[in-house]
Amino acid sequence: MRLKQRLTRVLQAAISIGLLAAAWQIASLFFPPFLFPSIPDIVTRTIEIFLSGPLLFDVLITAARIFAGLLGAFVLGGLIALLIAKSPTLDNYANPILVFLQGIPALSWVVIAIIWFHGTEFRIFFIMVMTTLPAFTFQILDAFRSMSKDLYEMTMAFRPRRWTLFRVLIMPTIVPAVLTAWKVNLGNAARVVVVAELVGATGGVGYELLRQQQLFDMAGAIAWTLQLVLFVLIVQQSIVAIESWMLRYRAVSERAM
Repeated sequence: MRLKQRLTRVLQAAISIGLLAAAWQIASLFFPPFLFPSIPDIVTRTIEIFLSGPLLFDVLITAARIFAGLLGAFVLGGLIALLIAKSPTLDNYANPILVFLQGIPALSWVVIAIIWFHGTEFRIFFIMVMTTLPAFTFQILDAFRSMSKDLYEMTMAFRPRRWTLFRVLIMPTIVPAVLTAWKVNLGNAARVVVVAELVGATGGVGYELLRQQQLFDMAGAIAWTLQLVLFVLIVQQSIVAIESWMLRYRAVSERAM
């Protein structure tokens, strides 16, 4: 049953993408290439980027920047969430700051980073961390707070060691929220890193998009955009696979019911 549902979703997604591609191809017949390049041209440019070592390296640079920024925000956000969960007083001080940081646009962080820092990589890392830190903190904190107090007290009655408590109770509680946070923040990080590379980088997908804009090369711009979209989709599906493996006990429980 689940396999049939997955195949249905894949078929529906393929149909929707096919309709979009068909509409674009029709538009390319009536507009110049710098506005609507043909689908074969876009596919050719996309394959050229994927098969070219130097061009693919730019995609990998952007991917590394995304992972570094997300990992830094995740670790820092997890520590802040843990401290807030243990101290309601700290929550009163930290929550307004996090809300304030969450309201700052990514472009503002780009300008601030350029003024504050000299190194390109640290600038981008700083921008990535500051734009995704509040979301990670709030999502992990909500996961901690969703933990059942009755279940926690019952577990503590057996006087478990800290690692046992973390493995048996805390980990199953926070894992779904943590994986969801990664899936959500991955898309946000991909958009932010492009903005950061547009302004202050000499390599990466954002830098290449700026070059295509200067050349009025729409096929190249879409091809580079597709590289980033494919990267995000692959990583998100990898997270979904990890989620299915780590939470496989849910499927067992559903079958038992």
